[in-house]
Amino acid sequence: LAGRVLGKALAAVSLSVALASVTVRSSGCHGILEFRNSFSSCWFHLNTNIMSGSNGSKENSHNKARTSPYPGSKVERSQVPNEKVVSVLAGPRWADPQISESNFSPKFNEKDGHVERKSQNGLYEIENGRPRNPAGRTGLVGRGLLGRWSPNHAADPIITRWKRDSSGNKIIHPVSGKHILQFVAIKRKDCGEWAIPGGMVDPGEKISATLKREFGEEALNSLQETSAEKREIEEKLHKLFSQDNLVIHKGYVDDPRNTDNAWMETEAVNYHGETGEIMDNLTLEAGDDAGKVRWVDINDKLKLYASHSQFIKLVAEKRDAHWSEDSEPDCHGL
Repeated sequence: LAGRVLGKALAAVSLSVALASVTVRSSGCHGILEFRNSFSSCWFHLNTNIMSGSNGSKENSHNKARTSPYPGSKVERSQVPNEKVVSVLAGPRWADPQISESNFSPKFNEKDGHVERKSQNGLYEIENGRPRNPAGRTGLVGRGLLGRWSPNHAADPIITRWKRDSSGNKIIHPVSGKHILQFVAIKRKDCGEWAIPGGMVDPGEKISATLKREFGEEALNSLQETSAEKREIEEKLHKLFSQDNLVIHKGYVDDPRNTDNAWMETEAVNYHGETGEIMDNLTLEAGDDAGKVRWVDINDKLKLYASHSQFIKLVAEKRDAHWSEDSEPDCHGL
């Protein structure tokens, strides 16, 4: 944790230095950002559907990664029109150094020591020694605020339960006729947006361990509890994460921190309490990167961080739960 906190602070300092330098490119210290117009680079497109969702659609798969200004700065990205966003086959102590440093020889598209540089979407292209974002250009080159060149792997645990009335009966939405699903959401301290309580996979860490650790840190405040309280939380987490689960998404994420050479990928996994017994015994308390935490009703009005709304929609579909008032009522739950 100390390493991650220090890394965030150094990344912020590096960003300030880069913005104040008036030069096109910053160099020297690890973690300093590089801002350059990437639109002039000519990228050849090898595959146009690897970023598609479960229904084969590319809609909304690469929008937040093109928004300006870049997080934590006033830097404007070069504008990249939709028709130019075409998929291709695809510091701080903890962060990668500048790509030009002589002692830095990353092994892209493979396991690089304890750092996983393989993409969950397949092979990605290397151009002039730099990995290319498999979703296309973003208007900004370099590593940005992300710690790794190439994929930066995260894990997002989606914890759900059915909304119930005071008698314990599942509540049905009056328009869609479907049961209402709730999930645990946190309000991020860095941007103020509501999100799934996930985080980065540490080097050498298994995804399953990241899912449990991040939920404990952000939704149960496990880092600040006593030894006895931590043992109690660990028992609850073990029961929670021993349940059957659904992998909702695995791969590229449309994240505002993405650049042409560094991008977010995640594995979003749904753990659902059908009876509510385990979920109702969770004492939610915001911690680590979370400012607030609470159970939130799932519907199409949710505005969440990065691609999280898309993940939540997939959960609702797979659980046959209420999502939109525009959906036609069926016989389920009536």
